[in-house]
Amino acid sequence: MQRRTLVALASAAVTAATLSAPAFAQTGEIRIAHIYSKTGPLEAYGKQTQTGLMMGLNYATGGSMTVNGKKLVVIEKDDQGKPDLGKSLLASAYSDDKADIAVGPTSSGVALALLPVAEEYKKILLVEPAVADAITGDKWNKYIFRTGRNSSQDAISNAVAIDKAGVTVATLAQDYAFGRDGVKAFKDALKNAKLVHEEYLPTTTTDFTAGAQRLIDKLKDVPGRKVIFIIWAGAGNPFKIADMDLKRYGIEIATGGNILPAMAAYKNFPGMEGATYYYFGIPKNPVNEAMVAAHYKEFKTPPDFFTAGGFSSAMALVTALKATNGDTNTNKLIKTMEGMSFETPKGKMTFRKEDHQAMQSMYHFKIKVDPAFAWGVPELVREIKPEEMQVPIRNKR
Repeated sequence: MQRRTLVALASAAVTAATLSAPAFAQTGEIRIAHIYSKTGPLEAYGKQTQTGLMMGLNYATGGSMTVNGKKLVVIEKDDQGKPDLGKSLLASAYSDDKADIAVGPTSSGVALALLPVAEEYKKILLVEPAVADAITGDKWNKYIFRTGRNSSQDAISNAVAIDKAGVTVATLAQDYAFGRDGVKAFKDALKNAKLVHEEYLPTTTTDFTAGAQRLIDKLKDVPGRKVIFIIWAGAGNPFKIADMDLKRYGIEIATGGNILPAMAAYKNFPGMEGATYYYFGIPKNPVNEAMVAAHYKEFKTPPDFFTAGGFSSAMALVTALKATNGDTNTNKLIKTMEGMSFETPKGKMTFRKEDHQAMQSMYHFKIKVDPAFAWGVPELVREIKPEEMQVPIRNKR
């Protein structure tokens, strides 16, 4: 009898330990899954985001990597830029890894695959840096927040430089969500210039000759200022189209910002105008100064385009978690984050209540060639503040 009682007590103790283990992990940790392109066509972007995320978490927590006594644990997942893989990785992060919240992904195509997973598991997905409007538009759900800029913010800010009466525009973009949403938003943003042609090429394109010829044919006989606006991410160099002697036809190239290696091509286009999400030398604020200093200290190079995005996502997460005293309850986080403002390397961002898109500044630039830099330097023409951009709400909320 006594032996049976001891066995029963031992069994109860084992059960209690098993039940309390995940509960302890939950109360002692805040688990953040980062789904991103650690490899694949957008690897350079993904790695910068990861660097920025870790630097940002460190900065926002004053080096402790804790919020309200809870340790921040980052779980890395490589989606390789593949939507189906990303989808399964996010599901396993929420279910198996007990992630409280997720950040990512790099690719817009992957992001669109992840949105229903966040809704199914009723957990927040903080989108950074995927850009397509559909993410906070018609594919959106209430669990989605985004610190990254969207296609409309890109388009509206770039239209500032190009949208003038008498200007004729053609676009060159990649044939997937990022490119198509980008062109749609750009077209919607144009009020004065005339868009005459949209050229879409595969993401793997290396020979731009045929596409460039179609663009030239559409623009060469048009009077006035003629511009090819390029929306491109990852591999391939669409600026090669300049080799087809665009100047002979009076055709200019315009584009937005990019990572520093890609901006090496900008040196061939002094005076080119556009708008960028970030360039390390532009924003003047304490958060940017801290990130630039930390990055130089660790890597001996300046932080890049997507480093700022990862850092901004970390600032958003820690601001929200501090406000909830480390409580990761999804509904509490949503209530906290809707309308929430937070400091970033770009200055203040605010999550718009209607679609959880971060309202943020963009930067109108003109390219300057400086021999001290390996890339074309985007000199600030002016900061385009959030309140100046009428960014459409595209969801069905």
